[in-house]
Amino acid sequence: MDKQKFEMEYVVNCSPKMLYNRLSSASGLAEWFADDVSVNGKKFTFTWDGASQEAELVFKKENLLVRFEWIEDRSYFEFRITRDELTNDVSLIITDFAEPDEIEETKSVWDIQVATLKKVLGS
Repeated sequence: MDKQKFEMEYVVNCSPKMLYNRLSSASGLAEWFADDVSVNGKKFTFTWDGASQEAELVFKKENLLVRFEWIEDRSYFEFRITRDELTNDVSLIITDFAEPDEIEETKSVWDIQVATLKKVLGS
């Protein structure tokens, strides 16, 4: 079965710069995304419950975009930061891939992780 792409959007009450730091650095990602994150060049190792996965940082644009590609299956996940011109709200748009029967579960995991991110940001 092929993985399907999906996107989720969250309003985050903080500056794009503050959010970008939590999305692009090992220390920032370790605060909310994984139990532990280490980096060697462009290769990030994410650890959850003692199991590790590696991803390569393939693209970043300061305060706007961070994309990681999983080494294992070459799928990617991406964080995009946008600001609404009218309301000035900052949003985090997450793009990810999952098997069709795992999309809802994966979205629930993102909801939990982003709730932790918002707590870390004081948002």
